[in-house]
Amino acid sequence: MKKINFTEIAGFQSGQATDTENGTGVTIILSPAGATAGVDVRGGGPATRATDLLDPKNMVQKINAVTLSGGSAFGLEASSGVMQYCREKGYGFGLKEFVVPIVCQASLFDLGCGSSLAYPTREMGYQACLDSENNHVKSGNYGAGTGASVGKALGFDKAMKTGQGTCAFEIDNLQVGAIVAVNACGDVFEPNSTNRLAGIYDPATNSEINTEEAILALASSAINSTSENTTIACIITNADLDQAQMTKLAGMAQDALARTIRPVHTPNDGDTVFTMTSNQVKAPLDVVALMAIRALENAIIDAVVSAQDAYGLPCSNTVLANRQK
Repeated sequence: MKKINFTEIAGFQSGQATDTENGTGVTIILSPAGATAGVDVRGGGPATRATDLLDPKNMVQKINAVTLSGGSAFGLEASSGVMQYCREKGYGFGLKEFVVPIVCQASLFDLGCGSSLAYPTREMGYQACLDSENNHVKSGNYGAGTGASVGKALGFDKAMKTGQGTCAFEIDNLQVGAIVAVNACGDVFEPNSTNRLAGIYDPATNSEINTEEAILALASSAINSTSENTTIACIITNADLDQAQMTKLAGMAQDALARTIRPVHTPNDGDTVFTMTSNQVKAPLDVVALMAIRALENAIIDAVVSAQDAYGLPCSNTVLANRQK
């Protein structure tokens, strides 16, 4: 596989709007021509929009955009701005006299960072669409990852800062990419390893605490802040797959979360993976899925190592530096 930029995948345009001061943001993945899509929701506490449309038995077979945002359920407002942009451009499900844009969304909980009253608004959703005309997305504290963090099982004061990440690969003409905002309950590890990159961190003692062990140790008592989570992602590709296959692809891509986040898919996470394709290149589903899993694994790592200290939380690079002292 050859590594490429996420934005090199034809048929899509991506951008973000970032509110650094208040600690929230929105990321948009647009398909002007419409994309065959799927979704897989594994977490027990999702904040989503229009995911039922992606059931293969339902009427609508293509969507125009996936919105990833902060703000928890409040952030779902951002898709109204995406709807407005798509309507102005004429993107959508065509009817006799107008179009209805098909926009799906998942939001993560970032109300603990910055202002607890801030969330991505309709205006921010629209601005993210305007930014997508530049087709450039940033890793770290941007877009949906602006207020993302991990390691909150023992309280927000022991969390670490994470963010947004991307990765993409190609084999011949086949392209597969992933974009993700990492806001998990669990710790983040390098894939299939014990090398922990982020999780519970006690700055007072410069100690790192394993989340799974912390949860087991507190089995008989309440655990704080376990609801302030959710990792959300979107896979894009040019593979010629139908909606049922794209739904299966979304489920298989969740393996990337299982390989890098421990624990994952908890009752208090809203882990959601969307998939979108421009249907340009014939390819076996298994090949596309393996590329998607690898891309999402690497995007998760990118989201962690690209993050910067913010809102009183240290990032992975800071903790690593402290570990080496």
